[in-house]
Amino acid sequence: MKIISAEDVHAALSYPAMIDALQEGYSSQFNMPPRQVFLLDDNDDNHDAFAVLPSWNDDLIAVKAFTYFPDNPGPEYKSLYSKIMIFDRAHGEPLALVDGTSVTFWRTAGISGLATRLLAREDSETLLVLGTGNLSTYSIRANCSVRPIKNVLVWGRTAGKAQAVVDQMNGELEGINCSVTEDREAACGQADIIVSVTGSHEPVVLGDWVKPGTHTDFIGNHHATKRECDSALVTKSKVYADSYVNAFKEAGELLVPIEEGVFTKEDVVGELTEMCAGTVPLRESDDEITMFKSIGMAYSDLVGAGVAYRAATS
Repeated sequence: MKIISAEDVHAALSYPAMIDALQEGYSSQFNMPPRQVFLLDDNDDNHDAFAVLPSWNDDLIAVKAFTYFPDNPGPEYKSLYSKIMIFDRAHGEPLALVDGTSVTFWRTAGISGLATRLLAREDSETLLVLGTGNLSTYSIRANCSVRPIKNVLVWGRTAGKAQAVVDQMNGELEGINCSVTEDREAACGQADIIVSVTGSHEPVVLGDWVKPGTHTDFIGNHHATKRECDSALVTKSKVYADSYVNAFKEAGELLVPIEEGVFTKEDVVGELTEMCAGTVPLRESDDEITMFKSIGMAYSDLVGAGVAYRAATS
């Protein structure tokens, strides 16, 4: 059985190849039971948790397990540890233990890039990324790999962190100008694609700021009562989700306007499998605003771990 490290994963994965693999995967048959998240302490002040995310297709069986200890003391511990175990589907043989944290970065931003490939205007040139955490650089790479992006705007609550993302991307991306923006409203009005990876509990994108033809993508929030955008954006958008089950359980971006009575579950045009299969309409005009809400799915971990495994054994 192979042990595939974070370094191995980073060496194996790239964009747009990862996006290609995700699109092929979600166009094919697979199984993905609901993920299970277990709180490890009955104390309301303790948020330590353990989660298990299974999935399988005709080639592989995978289970991602991760621990989340947000209050871990001391620099020697991380708040999150994640591993993906993959097995051969034909015989059940264990194949590899893959670093899950690195795969999660690649596959989460890869889904963002896939949504952009399916929903954004073909001539999109300006990308706005809100947030400066680990996912920001991956999201920039993924989205720039599927559209002819010329300008990337980065917004963050801390200007120094935003500048660090910009400096890294300017040193990496050729022919693309990356810069910090401090004016979210103006930046939203300039952007052809908006990707929010903030984890903010209050809207950072308002519908009144977004121009016709924009594609928006919300990744950071996983709380049913919190959201990264307001109801005005949802009601003026053609809305999609990575998974109906996940979105109607954890996506405050959709659940809050549903609770307000201005949006319904039936207003979601389609989920990712339907988008990849071509069984739901995608963008139909250059004036439509499209919105994709991502919570995250275990099958994406299988796809990413599978690509890394095949690279390590080729």
